[in-house]
Amino acid sequence: MKTIPIWDVQQTPELNISAADYSLLTDLYQLTMAACYTGEGVEQRRASFELFVRRSPEGFGYLIAMGLAQALEYLEKLRFSPEQIAALQATGIFAHAGESFWSLLAEGRFSGDVWAVPEGTAVFANEPFLRVEAPLWQAQLVETYLLNTLNYQTLVATRAARLRDVAGEPARLLEFGTRRAFSPQASLWAARAALGGGLDATSNVLAALQLGEQPSGTMAHALVMALSAMEGSEEQAFSAFHRYFPGAPLLIDTYDTVAAAQHLSEQVNSGKMQLSGVRLDSGDLVTLSKQVRSLLPEVSIFASGDLDEWEIAKLKAAGAEIDGYGLGTRLVTGTPVNGVYKLVEIDDIPVMKKSSGKVTYPGRKQIFRSYAGGQVKADRLGLMTDTPLAQETPLLQLVVKEGQRLQPPETLSAIRQRTTASVASLPEQTRRLNNPIPVPVEISPTLQDLTEVTLQRLNQ
Repeated sequence: MKTIPIWDVQQTPELNISAADYSLLTDLYQLTMAACYTGEGVEQRRASFELFVRRSPEGFGYLIAMGLAQALEYLEKLRFSPEQIAALQATGIFAHAGESFWSLLAEGRFSGDVWAVPEGTAVFANEPFLRVEAPLWQAQLVETYLLNTLNYQTLVATRAARLRDVAGEPARLLEFGTRRAFSPQASLWAARAALGGGLDATSNVLAALQLGEQPSGTMAHALVMALSAMEGSEEQAFSAFHRYFPGAPLLIDTYDTVAAAQHLSEQVNSGKMQLSGVRLDSGDLVTLSKQVRSLLPEVSIFASGDLDEWEIAKLKAAGAEIDGYGLGTRLVTGTPVNGVYKLVEIDDIPVMKKSSGKVTYPGRKQIFRSYAGGQVKADRLGLMTDTPLAQETPLLQLVVKEGQRLQPPETLSAIRQRTTASVASLPEQTRRLNNPIPVPVEISPTLQDLTEVTLQRLNQ
């Protein structure tokens, strides 16, 4: 049995990642396939892979594409260091790989093209929202990382867009999901995707500062309990917090929500306290919010506690007096977006998969979107060589050419605005939470013809 290379043990004991680790953050079979391609002398053949979902998660009428910025950063920084190559060699797995494979890794850089829909764009099943056109070994190798970032950020961005759509534009929506995200790295991506999907701020300090945003949050029950125990009362705990953060929102459901609101009302009405908001994290939010509103009519009421778009819709329908929401667990977890990354063309030869239930369309494709009265009418999935029809807009754009980005990264503000406009352009039946109906996606005659020809070739 092979021992773990000393490079792995000594330098990555905490399982953290950096840009220098991108090359090894992949599934083993990506590397074994690259070695096979190299041995067969086909590693430099031009290949096109498209990333898409076969079906949206249940109950989702659309998806919001997100994660492109991190995908492009990964491609830009993809390198194999001598230490990483030595670690791979020490596994013994690649004992039969030729020297040309190791030279390929040592000298390799991503040199291909990337087509993608802009982040914040609504997409539907079977529509490629990213395509990589590159030498075969490169296009194959990058699959794992691309799926990881695009699948997860697309899930969170879609949930965020739905939350914004249900809550309404005036509501303040905060991302509170760091402690429930699937890893520290995922918490950063979740915060970014949530902001790009329409939320106002995140409580994740690192994510906010790295993104040039202002972190936002309130307080925890622990502070109220600790200071109440040591200083004598909940009221003194609130006063202590306000000495350092004047006017900050206060969490008022630690003991008795209504009693806390009554005391704060007295303080506010007497001019002894300025208060921007209160947070409710438990109990009957409809009843409590109405009671708190009657006592603090000018104070924003914020709610949290395992909320999602369906819960917010119920609260609004019941007349809850809530001005904003904190979203955590159900925003950053949930049914995954099962995006796949499939070969569609190799050496100018269209290819497709015909497995039962997993059939793919061959050839390099484009999404053509048509509008009527400002709303999305239909999408047409066609070939890149198809000509847009009247009122159609091609969605996939060339973002990387021969390994070089063509535009600087977009701001979160621009992505958030695109998300808002994209969701607003969808029909009501596509946006609704219950039994949504996706926008119809038509298959162009040229793509249909190519599919039939490719099937005939496979069946020979």
